Amino acid sequence: MLVYEAGPITVRELEERDESSLVFWLSNPDVLQYYGGRDHPHDPALVREHFYVDDEETRCLIEYDGKPIGYIQFYPLDEEGLYHYGYEKAEAGSIAFGMDQFIGEPIYWNQGIGTKLVSSMVDYLVHHRQAERIVMDPQTWNERAIACYEKCGFRKVRMLEKHELHEGELRDCWIIEYRGKRHQSNSSEEPL
Repeated sequence: MLVYEAGPITVRELEERDESSLVFWLSNPDVLQYYGGRDHPHDPALVREHFYVDDEETRCLIEYDGKPIGYIQFYPLDEEGLYHYGYEKAEAGSIAFGMDQFIGEPIYWNQGIGTKLVSSMVDYLVHHRQAERIVMDPQTWNERAIACYEKCGFRKVRMLEKHELHEGELRDCWIIEYRGKRHQSNSSEEPL
C-alpha cells in the first residue's frame, strides 16, 4: 500500500517481494556499518523475523524513480516508548512517533536523497498522522546521519550512554526530536 509520494521518492508498505532487497542490503558491510552492525548480516530467515512481524510498526520500502533503494519504518510512541528514550512519563501527553531508516544502495548516498526522504516523512507524520513529536536515536559517531536530521528540523535533546549494542559494543546515542508546529507554538518546554 502506498504511504506517500514526494517527487521521485515513493514510500510504500513492505511487501513479501521486498524480502530479497532487504537481504541484499543487510548483508552489505557498507550498509551494516550504519544499520545493525557488520557482525549481524541478515539472511532470509532473519529478515522475515525482524521485518515481517505483526506489531505497531509501519515498515516501508523506499523507491527512487521506481527503483528500490532503502527502508523506513515509523511507529507510535506511547508513554512506555517515550520512557525508553529517556523522557519523563509526564511528557507522554503528545502524539509521538519513532522513526528509523536507511538507504541500502550506496550509490544513492551523499546526493541529498536522505534529507528529502526524512523531510517528506516528517511532513507525512505531522500532516497525516498529527504527530507533535518525532523521535530518533542515532549513534553519536554517525555524524553524517545526524547532520541530515538536523537539516530536517530535528534537534539533539539528550545523550543516552551505552544505549545500543552495535558491533559488540554498547554505543552512546543522541535522542533527537522534531516538534510539530502546533506543539512548538503551544509549548515553552525546554529540551531534556
